[in-house]
Amino acid sequence: MKSNPLRYFKHDVPAGIVVFFVALPLCLGIALASGVPLLSGIITGIIGGVVVGALSGSQISVSGPAAGLTVIVLNAIESLGSLEVFFAAVVMAGALQIALGLAKGGIIGYYFPSAVIKGMLAAIGLLLIIKQLPYFAGVDPGVFGLVTTGLSDIDALKSTLTEVLYDFDKGSLLVGLLSIATLFLWDSVVLAKVRFLTILPGALVAVCLAIVANVFFAHYIPDLAIGNEHLVNLPAISSRAALENSLIMPDFSMVLSSSFWSVVVALAVVASLETLLSIEAADKIDPFKRVTPSNRELLAQGTGNVLAGVLGGLPMTAVIVRSSANVSAGGRSKLSAIFHGLLLIAAVVVLSPLLNQIPLAALAAVLILVGFKLTKPALYKSMRKMGSTQLLPFLVTIIAILALDMLRGIGIGLMVSVFFILKSNYTLPFRTHSEGNHLTIELSEQVSFLNKAALQQTLMKLEPGAKVTVDARLSRSIDYDAFEVIQNFKVSALEKGIVLNLIGFERDDLIH
Repeated sequence: MKSNPLRYFKHDVPAGIVVFFVALPLCLGIALASGVPLLSGIITGIIGGVVVGALSGSQISVSGPAAGLTVIVLNAIESLGSLEVFFAAVVMAGALQIALGLAKGGIIGYYFPSAVIKGMLAAIGLLLIIKQLPYFAGVDPGVFGLVTTGLSDIDALKSTLTEVLYDFDKGSLLVGLLSIATLFLWDSVVLAKVRFLTILPGALVAVCLAIVANVFFAHYIPDLAIGNEHLVNLPAISSRAALENSLIMPDFSMVLSSSFWSVVVALAVVASLETLLSIEAADKIDPFKRVTPSNRELLAQGTGNVLAGVLGGLPMTAVIVRSSANVSAGGRSKLSAIFHGLLLIAAVVVLSPLLNQIPLAALAAVLILVGFKLTKPALYKSMRKMGSTQLLPFLVTIIAILALDMLRGIGIGLMVSVFFILKSNYTLPFRTHSEGNHLTIELSEQVSFLNKAALQQTLMKLEPGAKVTVDARLSRSIDYDAFEVIQNFKVSALEKGIVLNLIGFERDDLIH
């Protein structure tokens, strides 16, 4: 469904403002969590909005720095030894994404089971929470090693907890607790009673209250005032020369080393995977049920990451948090994403003195809540209810990522999932036969997540006005990932005028 962005101008501009309010604290917070200058997060948010927003085939997805890459970024900077070399790796990761897009590699997202992806996100959530503790408590992260290691480093974990418990900054801790309370209350109480306040995201409210609280401390309780070392520190961009001095240029001196390319591959793979999963999730909440071309998305994201690396920005992905905020605020076309990027530019140029009053503890609180949502207890309960074939790959992925690293953890989780698939006697996914414009798809005895891509491609090829019957009477088990493709097609079929008939899906024990 093609649409002229200006057609939805009155919807997209207000939505862009809401996305800006959501993105600003997240850009700063993710940069803080990643161990890079805070301006790097803003740079990526700007490029993700203006450049990727214009190039992407998605009308409602919004790109920017992603919490899912923070662990990789931290470890990459540590292994490469400098920010300049790391930004060179971001450039090359973007180039690799472009190559994947040109090679039609957008289909790879369909071949990762949801249990492994959920395990990856849950592990990221746990790491985010732990790694934000020093900022939350006003402790210098340089005094211990946990910031650049996983949870497997027990000594670093003990050192972290000791510092937080016995050497914390009272003002930072109070502001952090105030921010956490604000975030919970805003989402659960305030918005439920005062609906017009939905334009203000909880993260923005928490950050503003944190600034007010620290000003109050400075005037009335000096002992609690938070020092400059625990506040945001963005450079003032008042001229072109000031901008050039603030940017960090990439250094390609390590381009021939294996450690450099291991970082490049890790960034490209995880960023591409997170993007493909995010646009798939965004398409599900798109009110018009438009389907984003995955290969074009890789090209757009790759271009954005090349530019981000050149300018000293964090790697980016499509981000479901920003995208869902965009849809909830009424965004209908890519104009809202572009407009939010323009607002980020204005914020850096005009509001940097105000932004520099934000306590790092408030940003840490925002990231802690993001981490909690990624690894909330309800997720573990739902995975347990799905049975061992989903629970074991999920738990193994989490443990492997925490003990090793992101790529190896995902790989181990994937191997466990493949084991269960082979054990279930995988057969051909379906047979098709057609009579005129009526296509019948007969599903096989076992339908797994590996069949998701073939099933989706078959359904997407149907012309408007076609009739299709999906027959599951011979099936004993249908993986949830494959079933989700059929459920989503039910919605998009209405838009295309396709008549869909489902047979044999009534059994309660069919979907796993």
